[in-house]
Amino acid sequence: MGAVIDWTLASHVARGVSRLQPAGDPAPFQALEGPSEESERLVSAYTRLVPSAPLPAAEAVGREEWAEANLASLKGVLDPVADRVGDGLGPLGGIIGTGLGAVLAAEAGAISGFLAGRVLGQYEFPILDPAAPARLLFVAPNLGHAAGALDAESDQLLRWVSLHETTHALQFGAVPWLREHLAACVQELLGAMSFQGGSLLRIPDAADLKAMVETVREGGITTLALGPERRELFDRMQALMAVLEGYAEHVMDAVGADVLDDLDSLRGALDRRRRERSGFMRVFERLIGMDLKLRQYETGKRFCDGVVAIGGIEALNRVWAAPEAMPTLAELDDPAGWLERTAVLGPGRAA
Repeated sequence: MGAVIDWTLASHVARGVSRLQPAGDPAPFQALEGPSEESERLVSAYTRLVPSAPLPAAEAVGREEWAEANLASLKGVLDPVADRVGDGLGPLGGIIGTGLGAVLAAEAGAISGFLAGRVLGQYEFPILDPAAPARLLFVAPNLGHAAGALDAESDQLLRWVSLHETTHALQFGAVPWLREHLAACVQELLGAMSFQGGSLLRIPDAADLKAMVETVREGGITTLALGPERRELFDRMQALMAVLEGYAEHVMDAVGADVLDDLDSLRGALDRRRRERSGFMRVFERLIGMDLKLRQYETGKRFCDGVVAIGGIEALNRVWAAPEAMPTLAELDDPAGWLERTAVLGPGRAA
């Protein structure tokens, strides 16, 4: 019998953790229709991405509602993993699985609660269910806090964040294969994870610990469950996520330069916000993958900026032509090489 995650416990933990972090005034971030419509018009005009159906309406939410949405997405991913972990414990699965389910619930809740105090906006959907409806969420108290911390005008910050999240909405709304491809990649990655009872219960020796430290240092704690022969799957996912984030980062700056009063100050302040973490919070972010997320922003944006500098947005839109057009991790540092490889491909789903 596999481990059963207590999602009620996860919800309680998420709510508690989210309340521990400073919040700002949510009032200036409740009226989203104007910024959302502006963002869709401007981003679509720049990228030439046209959605096949209307984008979801932008929603202003609190931290608890965002955490619940995030936990709902995690449930579809973690429940199968928990089952496999429990089954890997053999005869002890039933006994240990109960406690393990509670531990996983607490960890999922803590991570969701922490992120609920950090996320400004998110295009949210169940990753493993490509047909499920998506939501476009803006976490109002976090935007309020960020406006104060970044010394930014509320309307300027909202318009800028809206450009980023609307870009994600257009990516998935205009590229018909993207959600199914992402779901398939995640399914493949989860299927490659190994949870064997022997390795979980055995006390590691010095060589094991050294290898584990190096693995986490290089790729984050997620890679501990992947054997070296499966690292290619993880690298492929990292490249995909870097393109998704880097494309949105490129667009928010390219479009924002024409409509925002002081883009340079906003960009500098946001980059500092992402980097200026220390002590326990820095370690925690590393463990849950936030460090990888920062690298995705940076590496992906450099790649997208580089491609556009050479061939314009039309060249960058080759990434949407087919899954095979996505750059590899190595190609993220070689925009010209990627352009040469994909020269035979046309743009993706664009007007």
